[in-house]
Amino acid sequence: MDYIPTELLRSFVLVAEAEGFTRAGERLGRSQPAVSLQMKRLEELTGQSLLVRDGRRLRLTPAGETLLDYAQRILALNREAMGRLATPELAGTVRLGVPNEFASSFLPEILGKFAKAHPNVTLEVTCDLSNRLLARREREELDLVFALHADAEDVASGAGWTEELVWVTSPRHDSHVRTPVPLVVAPEGCVYRGRILSHLEREAVPWRVAYTCASFGGIRAGVLAGLGVTVLARSIVPNGLRAVTAAEHLPRLPPVQVRLHYDPARTTEAIDALVAYMSANLESRL
Repeated sequence: MDYIPTELLRSFVLVAEAEGFTRAGERLGRSQPAVSLQMKRLEELTGQSLLVRDGRRLRLTPAGETLLDYAQRILALNREAMGRLATPELAGTVRLGVPNEFASSFLPEILGKFAKAHPNVTLEVTCDLSNRLLARREREELDLVFALHADAEDVASGAGWTEELVWVTSPRHDSHVRTPVPLVVAPEGCVYRGRILSHLEREAVPWRVAYTCASFGGIRAGVLAGLGVTVLARSIVPNGLRAVTAAEHLPRLPPVQVRLHYDPARTTEAIDALVAYMSANLESRL
């Protein structure tokens, strides 16, 4: 056989996420032995050892890491093709809420592909702080919301992901070594702001708010001008700024989680299609 069946790739991705056969089997609706046999078959097909046991968890080997990247992309393309071919006449409006910083990173590419696949669906995108987006969804002003959360919880595959947080400064200024640390932050209620202040206080690091702005563009401009430092997800640090290294003595921050929120009982075909499409594409980020 010169190809890998998609059901094996799907099981492999879930095993990698769950770090074990049992939890992956629960999500697949299969028994633990059945999932184990699938992984054995996958290793036989590839001629590689893909998983190794580390205590009670399964870890990926280097070959497993390579296959995981391919598997996530193959599954995303598979779902993209199915979504495009299954509902070519899909129409309607979807009101989507997105945190400011993600609206200028990877989401435009995903939304652009969705719009190409479903040209009759209108996307109304609102960018704001996560707490405000969630409040609008509760008032039924938005259909879907991507929101940042300081706490972590188990989420279904494709329904969210974890982002590493890093301190960000201007490469042309020394804001990150000043005392007190000058901060460029969003208004009260911002997850990043809360994480910054709580950890600086915990580590007894003197700080002051030097610049406040609700927009991602304004935050970037403030940091670029040397007004202070901020914190962002590593994946969205914009060009022109740099992540502060651990050697530069600002406290390490725990990650945040990004989750997709919507009400399955109040959806339309267009909303369901966008949820499925984004979930499939987000799996490649996990």
